[in-house]
Amino acid sequence: MRWIDNAVFYQIYPQSFKDSNGDGIGDIQGIISKLEYIKETGFNAIWINPCFDSPFMDAGYDVANFYKVAPRYGTNEDLRMLFEKAHSMDMYILLDLVPGHTSYMHPWFKESMKQEKNEYSDRYIWTDYVGRDTTTVEGVTGWLRGICDRNGSCAVNYYASQPALNYGFAEITDKENHWQMKPNEQGPRKNVDEMKKIMSFWLDMGCDGFRVDMAGSLVKNDYGQEETIKIWQDINGYIHKKYPNAVTISEWGEPTRSLRGEFDADFLLSFGPSHYMDLFRNANMLDFESNTNYFSKTGKGDLTEFKKAYMLFYEQAKNGGVICIPSGNHDLPRMTAYMDEEDIKLAFLFLFTMPGVPFIYYGDEIAMKYIHSIPSKEGGYYRTGARTPMQWDNSLNAGFSSSREAELYLPIDEDQNRPNVKQQMNDENSVYNTVKKLISLRKSQNCLGNKADFEFVDVSELRYPLAYIRSNENEKMLVVINPSSNYVECNIPKIGDVIFSIGEMFTNTGNNIKVAPCSGLVAKIVDYCYSGFEIYNQFKNI
Repeated sequence: MRWIDNAVFYQIYPQSFKDSNGDGIGDIQGIISKLEYIKETGFNAIWINPCFDSPFMDAGYDVANFYKVAPRYGTNEDLRMLFEKAHSMDMYILLDLVPGHTSYMHPWFKESMKQEKNEYSDRYIWTDYVGRDTTTVEGVTGWLRGICDRNGSCAVNYYASQPALNYGFAEITDKENHWQMKPNEQGPRKNVDEMKKIMSFWLDMGCDGFRVDMAGSLVKNDYGQEETIKIWQDINGYIHKKYPNAVTISEWGEPTRSLRGEFDADFLLSFGPSHYMDLFRNANMLDFESNTNYFSKTGKGDLTEFKKAYMLFYEQAKNGGVICIPSGNHDLPRMTAYMDEEDIKLAFLFLFTMPGVPFIYYGDEIAMKYIHSIPSKEGGYYRTGARTPMQWDNSLNAGFSSSREAELYLPIDEDQNRPNVKQQMNDENSVYNTVKKLISLRKSQNCLGNKADFEFVDVSELRYPLAYIRSNENEKMLVVINPSSNYVECNIPKIGDVIFSIGEMFTNTGNNIKVAPCSGLVAKIVDYCYSGFEIYNQFKNI
């Protein structure tokens, strides 16, 4: 068994987590100082957003040196210390790898801008002429023109400050001018080899693996992503052979493809075919009022498409790899933008009883607020409101930093009733203590684990409640969740002990259970004479 099979992840946005030196910006020593908290809560693995040297036009996703920690976070030696301290506590650390682009300040890009041919000329996607028509290129978000004396335009990923590294083109659309390269040509191959070197460097230092940014976007004009899959088979094959315990998790959003690329896991994302947004957020993530997400008590949610997509991914993942469902991340408004604490507790009941690897974004475990209309910072725009400093206690700057308020990376939530770790720890009914109990439950029950079996209980045309069965060779458990404000009644396999519940539950005789509004349970199944298909249509509203 590999360590990821029992992993429960905590995502840290380093500049906002804990400041150890009073400069207003979180740092690596701050993370080290809070490892006990993370461990005590129940997490045994951490993903850290990019911490490499950068001009921070995109909060560190614009890397200027893949081999150096950004000075504002500390040094390479600080990061080594973090790895060693985490390992001494039986915890694991993933770094954030950005393979698809660099900062425009990266020395590689500066060399590629020169007129004379050099070893970096083909490491980025340059056309042969500054006025070349590039409208037919798939997978490129924009072009830089007129920025240097080199006669060409350079492709970018996302922001103009992020020139795209060249991994080649699956389909050559400009056959006459010869600037589009195949993935096996020298420039693209050098980039593949460099990624292997970067990953090896940090793995040799003690890192346990990588979350890989925009993993599916490397090869351009790659409509089926087959060439990108081949590149990851090469990179991941190399890494897993050299470092058998290393883990790679992709930001791809399509496990049917990413797991073929030999990733250990893939995220469900706010974009792509997973219908992740149906769970905790509205389809339009900036619509904070309609409350159509499933875990809102309005009862307007619908997981029909999510279930279809999830089961397709789940069947694929059985052949290797797992699926990660995050509570949120640095790119999304926080859960609190759409749900109250009662809703969020039920969302966590779902997250910690589903298969795959749970990922919890820092602060979600205490229901930190999404701060609306906060001024953008480092390319955050609407995302900035989900990146504010962690709230540890009710002391200066919520315990995040000893700096002056004006020096803080981002302002603290101004609400005097803002949640904080200390207060939530002392409240038995808090979101924090619910999370802590659920992680403990997951660890104590093997049939709720990352790779235990799973099946939905289909409620046919009815949307509520959500019910599913988790099982292994020894035990089966039923999870029933009703986030809506209405009572629902359902016929179920005969259950024994209810081992966890949220809200008021009413259990009737036999196989009948009445589920109260805004409630959920986990119960042992003692009479498992049904399959998932045989209990279709067993639920009814009352």
